[in-house]
Amino acid sequence: MNLARIDLPNEVAGSIPRANLLRALNDNLPIGMVAWGVKAIPEDTRIRHSISRHYLYRTEVSHDWPRGFDEDAFAEACSSLQGQHDFTNLCRLDEGKDPVRTVDECSPWVTAEGRIIGISVKSRAFLWNQVRRMASAVSGVASGRNTIEDIRLALERPNIPIDLGRAPSEGLILWSIENDHTSDIFDSSLPDTSWFTPPPDDIRQHTRWLSLARLEMSTLLEREWMRPLRRA
Repeated sequence: MNLARIDLPNEVAGSIPRANLLRALNDNLPIGMVAWGVKAIPEDTRIRHSISRHYLYRTEVSHDWPRGFDEDAFAEACSSLQGQHDFTNLCRLDEGKDPVRTVDECSPWVTAEGRIIGISVKSRAFLWNQVRRMASAVSGVASGRNTIEDIRLALERPNIPIDLGRAPSEGLILWSIENDHTSDIFDSSLPDTSWFTPPPDDIRQHTRWLSLARLEMSTLLEREWMRPLRRA
């Protein structure tokens, strides 16, 4: 998900109902893009300014994701990433960027049936690769690749390099963006994941399942993109 601003003449913007404008916009967008909503905003609005960004990451697509793991330890690993920290060790830091970020939420992403499938992360702003490295650190606790203490040390000692890995990009979704003007447009509730297939125990099957899981992530987006089109 992302936000975009389109400048329209007042006589056009004021004469076309929002539903019609949304329909016309979607009729002219390429496959792979969909507009969820439209709204008139002040001309000086900074569209890149957000109150909060919400990422979902499906840690099940990590290559070392275990079939069974300590769910309490997983939740504790998520909690250790909440709050204000120096994320130098958990990002790709661009020159001149402040590595300190405040993570408002980092919690297990759970299906309606109670299966942990990933993490849900919210913050006003993120660093490059931050969520993917957070996901790798948390899934590492599940698999035994690293410990919760390793995560704490990575945050508390940013000047001492520690590499907790970077999870694959296929598991990442920018699920919602909260802006001063968009709270009434988007539904930020979590998507239905009851149809996500669990990873198999067999190694050969697991390799094929990873391909299926990536397809499910793409399908999740396509299913959600159909919602505004059905309303049109």
